[in-house]
Amino acid sequence: MSNQEYVHGYSEREALRLFDQANTLVELLHQDTLYPPGSTILESGCGVGAQTITLARQNPGCQITSIDISPDSLAQAQRLMREKHITNVTFQQADIFNLPFPDETFDHIFVCFVLEHLPDPVSALRHLLKVLKKGGSLTAIEGDHGSWYCYPQTAEATLAVECLVKTQACLKGNSLIGRELYPLLTRAGLSGVRVSPRMVYVDSSKPEWVEGFSRNTFIAMVEGVREQALRFGWTDESTWEKGIRDLYRATEADGTFCYTFFKAIGWK
Repeated sequence: MSNQEYVHGYSEREALRLFDQANTLVELLHQDTLYPPGSTILESGCGVGAQTITLARQNPGCQITSIDISPDSLAQAQRLMREKHITNVTFQQADIFNLPFPDETFDHIFVCFVLEHLPDPVSALRHLLKVLKKGGSLTAIEGDHGSWYCYPQTAEATLAVECLVKTQACLKGNSLIGRELYPLLTRAGLSGVRVSPRMVYVDSSKPEWVEGFSRNTFIAMVEGVREQALRFGWTDESTWEKGIRDLYRATEADGTFCYTFFKAIGWK
């Protein structure tokens, strides 16, 4: 996955969005991301370390190897671990499709918000399975932009979100991949696959979620594809701006947001 193929880009704002997302969703997504002490874990596609920090803190007795294709992202992740005094993570630049590890190296594999960006997620999973020990688990977490809705919801707000879905598809990704995790992991060869939906519901009684998820995660993600949406002619500037305003309107006192993530676990 090259820098150009990452729909959200590698800007400082995107790094902040990733941390807002990770911090807001820790309990929802990771309260059960736990491995036996002494386990070796491969985190594939660690990015700037937004998920790595939670993975490491929840599993202090495990040794984690975190890989990413972007050297700049890895440098940010390494700085973060040093700042937080986390010592059970080793970083390495690597490509999922050309892993530099012997077969059956790791006890468990963790993949979060990565498969959505890949043109062939089943092939990626099969490459990861080669370095997973027999009896080991693979955990995959993905969102699904088709699960989003809000109140009040307008045609322009819906179109803005659809522009994000279309942009990711143009980059050979799939922002609707959450609903596909069960068949994807099964086709890759994992057994006993379990999928659990993790729904985010936000209203003004949860101000930390309004800020952390609705504004700083979801709407920020949509805003990030403005240039592509206009360039490809999926919308015009005035319609786009109204759509973004309408999304923010749903974060006001009488507004609501809803979105579903999916967490899948399978065994080799």
